[in-house]
Amino acid sequence: MSTPVTLAGPQFLSLHLLETLVAVLPVRDENGAPKSIVYGGVERHMITSQARRRAERVYSRDRANAKKGPLAGHAMGVRTREWALTTARALETRHRWAKEQAVPTARAVLQSVGLKFGDPAKPTVANLTKVLLFAPADAGDRIADYINTERATISEWVDRYVTQWEAAAAAKKPKGRRRSSAEEEPGANEADSASDTVEAKLPAPPKGTREAVLTALAPRDAIDIALYGRFLAEIADSPNVDGAIQSSHAFTVHEAEHTDDFYAAADDAKLTRKSNALDFLDGADDSGAGMTGYQSLISGTFYRHAVLDRLRLRQNLRAAGMSEPEAESASVAAEAEFVSAFVNAFPQAKKNSTASTGALPALVLAFYGDRPFNYGAAFQRPIDEVADGGPAGELAVRRLLDHHDFVCRRRDDITAGRVLTYEPTIHAVLRELGVEDVNSVEELTA
Repeated sequence: MSTPVTLAGPQFLSLHLLETLVAVLPVRDENGAPKSIVYGGVERHMITSQARRRAERVYSRDRANAKKGPLAGHAMGVRTREWALTTARALETRHRWAKEQAVPTARAVLQSVGLKFGDPAKPTVANLTKVLLFAPADAGDRIADYINTERATISEWVDRYVTQWEAAAAAKKPKGRRRSSAEEEPGANEADSASDTVEAKLPAPPKGTREAVLTALAPRDAIDIALYGRFLAEIADSPNVDGAIQSSHAFTVHEAEHTDDFYAAADDAKLTRKSNALDFLDGADDSGAGMTGYQSLISGTFYRHAVLDRLRLRQNLRAAGMSEPEAESASVAAEAEFVSAFVNAFPQAKKNSTASTGALPALVLAFYGDRPFNYGAAFQRPIDEVADGGPAGELAVRRLLDHHDFVCRRRDDITAGRVLTYEPTIHAVLRELGVEDVNSVEELTA
């Protein structure tokens, strides 16, 4: 029986943030338009939690890999469909395999444990898994090392596996006549059933192969998998991870409308000819922009929120094989990095044309509790800068801190917390309210 994971202090760390963004487009829908939500009877701009989570995860991963920040030196994960190609590259570079043998071998080995791949007739997807798989960054190297160790046995099996797979796939293809309009196309369930039948007839991989691959793909000591979790339905016996981080969608604290910005891009060659034209007729031929179009931009003060389940983080790391001291040390580092990523990371969309990633928060509020606390309800009544008499950022800070103080007076499972600001005007508001702010991200949870 496993030893229960213990935790010193409250289970949840809640983070709340207000930030003002001007003329940016951090996330778009399928039509290229900003995302929005109706709340409190008005339309608000929205930045999805998916966009935020990816920005924060990549920020932490890149810092750890660069030996920076609290997680410097810790193992991290990679989410991709290219594990067969990653494994094949490791076979080529680490073990001197020929590419013509490495790619089909890696694909067959991963396919044999339950991962499904793209259409073999389409080179662009043939060696990509159908779903993104979040696994430790060194998973491809580990699988390649095992394949190379068992090279003779696996190569002989791959030859039989690929031959039978191709024959079975060819047998499934419709032959001869075209399907009449009266005949129904096979449904998804029928197609999956047929695929399962094919796979059931294929030769089983050599003994130990499945265990080696699943061990390589297991979460192990990848900190970001323990933080953000993963779900892999295609391999029933591969451990899924319930993430320790909860993230809300960010939304403006006031009513907001996006701006359709018309732009005209100049053609340098045309302008050069026009500037050197000998008469007005030559210049007229080169008039006009090289390209025109519209881009949507949004502005506003956003509220966003995230929670770290400190107990779940430790449970995930212990379940991945860490000892209690290792899990505790990694959890303390991960908590500090979680706060840093929440404050500093930003989605990369349109970063060059809008300088969006340079924005700093107007206010960060951090506190601990025995349950999560989401303060989105504080902004159900949208702020009106005209009627309420002031900038939305300052008014939102006052409202958020009033809301938190009100909750703290009525619950004994929450701490007062700490605040951080990067805006002088907000610092002045905090002094007016008698709230002492810290000077760095690290001090928020010190």
